[in-house]
Amino acid sequence: MFFASFIPLLALVQYVVSAALSSRAGQELHTLAKAKGKVYFGSATDNPELTDAPYVAILSDNNMFGQTTATNSMKWDATEPNRGQFTFTNGDVIANLAKKNGQLLRGHNCVWHQQLPAWVTNGHFSKTDLLSIVQNHCGTLVGHYKGQVYAWDVVNEIFNDDGTIRQDVFSQTTGMDFIATAFRAARAADPNAKLYANDFNIEGPGAKSTAYQNLIRSLKSQGVPIDGIGMQAHFIVGELPPNIQQNMEAFAALGVDIAITELDVRMTLPSTPALLAQQQRDYETVIKACVNVPRCVGVTIWDFTDKFSWVPGTFAGQGAACPWDQNLVQKPAFQGIVAGFS
Repeated sequence: MFFASFIPLLALVQYVVSAALSSRAGQELHTLAKAKGKVYFGSATDNPELTDAPYVAILSDNNMFGQTTATNSMKWDATEPNRGQFTFTNGDVIANLAKKNGQLLRGHNCVWHQQLPAWVTNGHFSKTDLLSIVQNHCGTLVGHYKGQVYAWDVVNEIFNDDGTIRQDVFSQTTGMDFIATAFRAARAADPNAKLYANDFNIEGPGAKSTAYQNLIRSLKSQGVPIDGIGMQAHFIVGELPPNIQQNMEAFAALGVDIAITELDVRMTLPSTPALLAQQQRDYETVIKACVNVPRCVGVTIWDFTDKFSWVPGTFAGQGAACPWDQNLVQKPAFQGIVAGFS
């Protein structure tokens, strides 16, 4: 009983000390981002984490985080598990938390090739039927959160690294037509929400970035609404792509906003002082690139603490990707973010 009660108490004490030190030093990350003309600095979160009181206390500090993204609870399998039967219970929890905290909310996502219910992937729909399904799903999802969501990841990870369209149920059935259908449905459902395409490995120049730039040109030429490009920014320590700022500027030249949507910088474990120092520099590099591009509107980290990072469960032997450690204590990476905004 003693240890069971002592551990969460210790974490809470660590948070209070950490928050107090940050406050005295003027190191609230959202406040620093706003001072540089950005719309927000935020963190993703997920429903199971919200039972952790010390974690929620940090997440809910709207000087530290002015925005949040629902990691899983707005995806297709979570919101339309059966055709035409929608459920928003878990998504609403995140939305209500953001509203309570006075934080912007990012919707994630309308169309993605993963976390789809079997009725979508195995439905053997005609092109007409699947486009109708995409339209109904996106319209209903976005419409449910009308007025609550600042921006939506309308399409997520639709290109391969070589710039070709990803082969999934949507592209195999509709070609690229599902993309315009999704964006148009989202705009009709919430005219004030910013609409994004979101992907990884598009932070630097390359075939995949070019594919998205061509897509933006194509959509705009057709009158399809698209407001921004989301660069996920799942990085490896010491392996950032070159010319991140230059690539952001290339997208900005097309008349769209840029957002860093899922930032983390993973390493091969165990972490060492040298790896943590490089991670600090990497975070600073990404933040500075965004600061230097006026149309880069904000940065979201893909959860702020290693305690709830997705990395160890996906990349064996890797982790320590976040600016706070397992005990909710700030790491050198936190100071990298602060320096990036300086």
